[in-house]
Amino acid sequence: MPGLSQAIQALKGSSTVAFDTRAKELMRQGVDVVAMTAGEPDFQPPEHVLEAAHEAIRLGKTKYTPSEGTVELREAIAAKFKRENGLDYGIDQVMVSNGGKQVLYNGFMAVLDPGDEVIIPAPYWVSYPAQVRLAGGVPVVVPARPEDGFVPDLEAIEAAFTPRTKVVLVNSPSNPTGAVYPPELVKGIAELAASRGAWVFADDLYEHLVYEGEFTPAARFAPENTLVIHGASKGYALTGWRIGFGAGPRELIRAMNRLQSQSTSGPNAVAQHATVAALNEVEKTAEFQRMTRAAYKQRRDVLVAGLNRLGLRTPMPQGAFYAMADVTPIDPDEGRAALRLLEEARVAVVPGTDFEAPGHVRLSYATSLDKVEEALRRIEALLAA
Repeated sequence: MPGLSQAIQALKGSSTVAFDTRAKELMRQGVDVVAMTAGEPDFQPPEHVLEAAHEAIRLGKTKYTPSEGTVELREAIAAKFKRENGLDYGIDQVMVSNGGKQVLYNGFMAVLDPGDEVIIPAPYWVSYPAQVRLAGGVPVVVPARPEDGFVPDLEAIEAAFTPRTKVVLVNSPSNPTGAVYPPELVKGIAELAASRGAWVFADDLYEHLVYEGEFTPAARFAPENTLVIHGASKGYALTGWRIGFGAGPRELIRAMNRLQSQSTSGPNAVAQHATVAALNEVEKTAEFQRMTRAAYKQRRDVLVAGLNRLGLRTPMPQGAFYAMADVTPIDPDEGRAALRLLEEARVAVVPGTDFEAPGHVRLSYATSLDKVEEALRRIEALLAA
């Protein structure tokens, strides 16, 4: 067989996908596994969104759409940003992609030249450094401490700047830690990046999942330097529908769309029509989000209290639906600890290795309260043994 590219040979697979796949494999074999791996809401989408998808089929909205997404959806996205975040975007400053991950990838490809640096607070989502490297960039990691709730330090971020810094990533609420950045930190990062001529890439997908604190949009402080990465997966429970959207300066959005037009073209037409309903039928969607947020908060409280009771130190996440637990009492190596949890306790988690979180694992509580409680019982039994 002819050879593969060096970039692809150097690309690691996602540990989240690997452990989730292994858990599902065991479940297909009839093994009773509590899966706390994937970041996927366990709720069905709101009924009005499902009905809109049926409507799209009935109306024949099943053809190709413009590469940047339908006008109707981009108008709904712009209205959402204005209504909820106080951000003014024309529809030519908005694009729709095949999930938030593609928005992010398009952004990196549009702004990075070989050797450009991207500052990434850690623990981080596993795809950030992988996408940076694929675009020819260099990840620069700024660690955040568990004792600070995994909230990064502004001075440490400033110290990481060099003449090659092109992008600073902001992910609040955070995957994998659930950290919610204080408004003054978001403002400080945005203004710092703008003063140094760098981009802010604001991954805001977990905006609607905040339990304490508040969501602060970075674009409010540096609109001409900020790409907003957002989508329908988390707050609207539309993961498999693959609708992400981005907003930012016109020139950047045009460049990202040129790339998308030569790669995937526009996203799923039926899902776009359904997402219009998710964004425009405000009261129905808000009611759904209040219900899911209350359920996640209850699960979080039970999970974090239980893990700390068992001696697995876990900071209280303020948002998203993840907790990062110190599993060194199970094994000093987080990979071996995750494997023991899966093979011996039948609890599937993700090791912190690819998150730059040594000694920790990520647990997703986007699952039922019963399963959260059962996972705690199994972990307690493993520790007792």
